[in-house]
Formats: sequence, C-alpha cells, structure tokens
Amino acid sequence: MHQIKLREEYIKLGQALKAAGLVESGVDAKNEILAGKVKVNSAVEYQRGKKLYDGDTVEYHKEQIKIVK
Repeated sequence: MHQIKLREEYIKLGQALKAAGLVESGVDAKNEILAGKVKVNSAVEYQRGKKLYDGDTVEYHKEQIKIVK
C-alpha cells in the first residue's frame, strides 16, 4: 500500500496517482480514470479532479493508496 501525506487540505485524484508512481503522466491518469479503472473509497470514480482528503483510499490495478494528514 502506498501512502501519500497531505501537504495541503486535499490532493486531486490524478495527482495522487502520479505521486504514488502508478501512472507516468496526467494524461495517463485521465485516461485510466475515464475508463473506470480507479476506485475511491470502493466506488468507481470518473472525475480526475476529485478531491481526496485524510482517510480516503484509492484502488488502481490491485494497488492501494492511503491518504494521510
């Protein structure tokens, strides 16, 4: 499981995927999110700009990202 420590109040979903090293670029993140391959808190998410806060979890290709304060 990857952990992303928040520097501000939130991080956007596309940025979180890049920060965790699960995608190469913002374009890759956008395409994977729009294809329905990313879940936030167990629900499929289609918004690249979805704001993630402390305690949120992201699932992508059997990898998990935990957002922590």
